[in-house]
Amino acid sequence: MTAPKFLLLYVDDPTRSGEFYSRLLARPPVEASPTFHLFALDSGWMLGLWSKHTVEPPPGSSAGAVELGFPVGDSSQVHSTEAEWRALGVEILQPGTEMDFGYTFTAVDLDGHRLRVFAPNG
Repeated sequence: MTAPKFLLLYVDDPTRSGEFYSRLLARPPVEASPTFHLFALDSGWMLGLWSKHTVEPPPGSSAGAVELGFPVGDSSQVHSTEAEWRALGVEILQPGTEMDFGYTFTAVDLDGHRLRVFAPNG
């Protein structure tokens, strides 16, 4: 079996969420339909936004139980990303702060999925 390369988030409105992630990731989706949007990430992973109303079998839990992690090189990149995201209207749950693993801030997407940008210690 091959290693996983897809992360799928269940969203209320894939078109609206697709627009949100297009701004956040500074790229258009590689696939877009009313029920699904797909983004190719630099890491080789694919990020899919699937309508929670059409997923089969239906999802059993809500958003917010996992985070998408965005590692950056240093705390200045954490600061600049937080400022960029604020300018885009992204809701910030936790402003830039030092934690045991490094400097970080946490945001949330339109469906409550957590987005953590961090500069790891070390």
